[in-house]
Amino acid sequence: MTPKPLVWTDRALDDLEEIDAYIAADDPIAAERWVEGLLAAAQRAGELPMSGRQVPELGREDVREIIKRSYRIVYRILEDRAQVLTVFEGHRRLPPGLLDED
Repeated sequence: MTPKPLVWTDRALDDLEEIDAYIAADDPIAAERWVEGLLAAAQRAGELPMSGRQVPELGREDVREIIKRSYRIVYRILEDRAQVLTVFEGHRRLPPGLLDED
């Protein structure tokens, strides 16, 4: 599959902000590094869209995830782009209404 532009939903951007704020409360430098690492890992969704694994809870070919340590970066492969839907800690449940946002 050819590379696609990577776009972020509002939900996914909010997730990154929450992760940053939580970590920054203890260590702002670590928070910056961690979020940069998540952003770098997410780039793979655009570069190699099929490289992430299918999200087990959904079982859909077009919804995949990249695991970065304990975080899940969930994205959807669309015709013209890869769309990051959410970023969350792996011990949490998949957010409801995830596929409702466009």
